[in-house]
Amino acid sequence: MKQSFGMDLHGDLKTAVRGINRPQFLMLFSNAGQFESHVQELESLFPGVPSIGCIGMSYDTRIVEKGVGVIAFSDGVIAAANVLEQVSSMPVKYIRRLEEDVKKVDSAKNNSICIDLCTGNDACVLTTIYSVLKRRNIQLIGGTGDAGKVSANGNVYQDAVVYALVKNQHGRVKAYKENIYHQMGNERFIASRTNRDNYVVGALNNRSAKQVYQDILHVTEKEITTQTFKNPFGKLNGDDTCIISIKEVSGNSLACFRQVNDSDILVMLELGDYKEIVKNTIAQIQHDFPKISAVFSVNCLFRYLLFTQNKYMQEYLGEMGKLGRHAGFVGYGEHYNNCFVNQSMTCVVFE
Repeated sequence: MKQSFGMDLHGDLKTAVRGINRPQFLMLFSNAGQFESHVQELESLFPGVPSIGCIGMSYDTRIVEKGVGVIAFSDGVIAAANVLEQVSSMPVKYIRRLEEDVKKVDSAKNNSICIDLCTGNDACVLTTIYSVLKRRNIQLIGGTGDAGKVSANGNVYQDAVVYALVKNQHGRVKAYKENIYHQMGNERFIASRTNRDNYVVGALNNRSAKQVYQDILHVTEKEITTQTFKNPFGKLNGDDTCIISIKEVSGNSLACFRQVNDSDILVMLELGDYKEIVKNTIAQIQHDFPKISAVFSVNCLFRYLLFTQNKYMQEYLGEMGKLGRHAGFVGYGEHYNNCFVNQSMTCVVFE
């Protein structure tokens, strides 16, 4: 298979797709002002080609912050794109669409991936989608776009998740998740006084969540929302740790980007040697895949901000480019199988 990336910093879609020929699957990443017109234009340029899209930054060896980027798969993939609507209340109502697409593509464990782009309520969406995917051990990666809009096959949706099932006809497919944080100390915190709808954590070990965070890290209230770049929370999930970013201070509570429930066990995380971790991820992928056709990744907005502040973003894209054809987008939350995580990178590698 082949992956192509086209971009235009000024939002000219025709320029962005100039080098794309006979695509079998398309992903569109546009800006808020042009998204809807780009969705229609992409469908007119490539009628009938399965496509999904959202508002967000995209990249290959360079990042497109406000223009438009298009990722195209060709030469040996089978794809089906579709949408589950009403994700804030009842995404399961549309699950038959996914079940039929899995059969249509004839997806299987080692040759297929589900890529999704969501407007919100991610944890519920992933539980719904993965109830179908797990029957065939199909992996998933994806993320949340901006402004509450996504697209599939030339149509724009709100309160929805769009997805694509992509089958590699000539090799294996595997998903990865990269975590650049590790546990800080041994203390564990039991969450309470949570608000599931607003992702608020009121207390940790029966103390104000805000005060606990400040006391451990010796930061002011104003510094909390930037300190989370270096010290997010982690939710223990078996042998894995799901990263939870802090969105804002809410009184004596902390509002997060991911849902926390009463009695969840959290730990404090700290930033590791991210340059070395990235090199280890690349080495692992190269070990698993001596021959790589494409890599599609989703990087968290907070990783982008952290890397940019530390003047590492361009170097990072260069490092990932060593894998071959690498492209992706910057999301507001990352999806990995049935897990919704923050401040992470997820990717899929095609043989």
